Amino acid sequence: MQGPLAGLKILDFSTLLPGPFATMLLADLGADVLHIEAPNKADVVKELSPQLDSGVSASYAYLHRGKNTRTLDLKTVEGLREVEDLLLEYDIVVEQFRPGVMAKFGLDYQTLSTRFPELIYCSITGYGQSGPLAEHAGHDINYLALSGVANSLRRAGERPVASSLQLADIAGGALHAVIGLLAAVIERGTTGKGQQVDISMLDAALSLHPLFGPMQLATNQTIEPEAEALNGGSFYDYYETKDGRYVGVGSLEPKFQQRLSEVLAITDWFELNDVMKKQRVAQAIYAHDFSEWQAMLRNEPELCITPVLTFLEATQQPHAQARGLVENMQLVSPLRFIKTSTEKSK
Repeated sequence: MQGPLAGLKILDFSTLLPGPFATMLLADLGADVLHIEAPNKADVVKELSPQLDSGVSASYAYLHRGKNTRTLDLKTVEGLREVEDLLLEYDIVVEQFRPGVMAKFGLDYQTLSTRFPELIYCSITGYGQSGPLAEHAGHDINYLALSGVANSLRRAGERPVASSLQLADIAGGALHAVIGLLAAVIERGTTGKGQQVDISMLDAALSLHPLFGPMQLATNQTIEPEAEALNGGSFYDYYETKDGRYVGVGSLEPKFQQRLSEVLAITDWFELNDVMKKQRVAQAIYAHDFSEWQAMLRNEPELCITPVLTFLEATQQPHAQARGLVENMQLVSPLRFIKTSTEKSK
C-alpha cells in the first residue's frame, strides 16, 4: 500500500543518526529513498552491536528500513556521473556533511540548483551553514551543552546527565529536517521552485525550551535546577520506591492533586507548602515496592503517577502492545541493495 508521500524521490547522503532517522520517517510514509554510501568509509552506527547476519547492526538496519542503498565514490568521475544521472529522477537531496564538503564535489545546492531549479536540498549540520561555529565538528552532547538543554537536565549541585537518548540529533536535527523538507515540498507545489533547507541541530535544540525559555528571556534571569514547579522544585518529580525503583508523579491540576492526596492519605495536602508536599509524597511512595505501585496504578486514571520503566519494559507494557508500537520485522536482510554501474559490469 502506498503511503501519503508516494511520489517523493529522495537522494540521501547522510550517515550516523539525524539524517537517516529523518529519511526513515519519510520512507515509512511512502517516499522513495535511495541511500548513498561511500565505499570504505566507516559509519559508527553500522558497527554497533549486535551485528545481524547481513553484516550491519540492528540499529543500522532499523534506521535504513524501507530504503534502497547504492555505494558510490564521490571522489571518482564515475561516481559523480552516477549522481548527476540520479538527479534527473531524484529531486530531493538530504546531506549531513559540514558546510563546504559537498561543494568540493560540485554537489552543493548553489551549483546543482542552476541545473535543477526545482531541487529541494536539505542540509543537516551541527551549527548551520553560517555563523562562527559553522565549520566546527560536534555531536549530540555538544549541541545539548551549547543550547542550554544539558544544564536543564540536571539536579541542583550535580552535573548534567549523559543520556542514551539523542535529543539534539532527533528532536533537533531529524524532526526539524522532516518538517522543513515537507514545507519546502508544499511551497514547490505552489511556486515550482526548490530551495535549500538549512537545519542546525544547535538552533533546533535551542528551541526546545518553549516554557522556561520565554520566562528567562523576559526576566533576563537564569532558572536554576530544582527551582520551578516542573524541574524538581515541587512535588512534580520522580520518587524512589521501597525496592529501589522509581515512579513519576505529575499530578499538577487541582483535581489530580485531590486524588493524589486521597491515595497517599495526605489529609492536609492543600495546607502544605511545596517542600512539605514533596517530603510527604516521598515518604508515601517509599512505603511500597515497585510491583505494588504498578498494581495500584492500573486502575487510577486520575492520579498521574506512572512507573519509571526500562526501554524493554516500555515495549512490553499492555498499552504499547495494544497500540502496536512494536512490530516484529525480518532484519537479517533488511536493505534492498542496488548495484553500482561498476558492479553491474563485472
